Amino acid sequence: MGSSKMKRAGELPFDIVIILVMLIICFITLYPVWYTLVHSFNEGTDAAMGGIYWWPRKPSLENYETIFRDNTILQAYWITIARTVITTIAHIFVTSMFAFGLSKRYLLGRKYILGMGIITMFFSGGLIPLFILVTQIGLYNNFLAYVFLGLFSFFNVFIFMSFLSEIPDSLEESAKIDGANDFCVYIKIILPLSLPVIATIALFTGVGNWNDYFMGVIYMKDRELQPIQTFLYRLIAESASNQMLVSMPGGIRQSSVTSQSIRMATMIATTVPIVCAYPFLQKYFVKGMMLGAVKG
Repeated sequence: MGSSKMKRAGELPFDIVIILVMLIICFITLYPVWYTLVHSFNEGTDAAMGGIYWWPRKPSLENYETIFRDNTILQAYWITIARTVITTIAHIFVTSMFAFGLSKRYLLGRKYILGMGIITMFFSGGLIPLFILVTQIGLYNNFLAYVFLGLFSFFNVFIFMSFLSEIPDSLEESAKIDGANDFCVYIKIILPLSLPVIATIALFTGVGNWNDYFMGVIYMKDRELQPIQTFLYRLIAESASNQMLVSMPGGIRQSSVTSQSIRMATMIATTVPIVCAYPFLQKYFVKGMMLGAVKG
């Protein structure tokens, strides 16, 4: 009993150090977000004077009113939402179906397909050949480029296959005895049982599509087809923010809004939706990350 108390007393300083280190890491991680949030709710001209660290000195919603009065931002939001939803659903459907086929050991050429897929995980053709391909097949400056370029990931195929290996073969055999074909088995048995891994991959794919700005820069010429992250990229590049202020109505252009305050408000506006979606998928996300971790 005494030795146990001495052991706990000896571990106390170590626990305190660990807690302090974790608190410092949390502060370093969260404070930039808080700093951006505070400045987005402060008057732009006042924030430009500096000295704002914890709370808005002159609270104002004018920054958000400004960005949401601009039709370009609303259009960028619509493109981002449509791209994220459509691409994520299509990615889940194609990747899971491909994994379902590759999970069958009797599939003809299965080893060669797996080998070629593994090669693509480490090597790619490069940006220039991909750009030429996208241009030649008519996807340049086309919304479908978002969908087709994000349609498949061999890494996610392996995740699906790891999950499918844990589903008993007897379920599929029973369904086929009752007259179900492979597609019916996939739709009515495989997909309902795969919710944890589907939610995990949907979260990865959705966040990736929501945060991506590069495709909008490379493959989209019209501003109407550019997502919100590309708009934010152009905003941070100064020329876009100045052009935005010039295009504003006179009453707004002469207000306290600045290019810096617009950037801060746009950053928060682009981050909040995906952060709010995460808690609804968290329970499936944890299950999906544990796939294959424990074997009976």
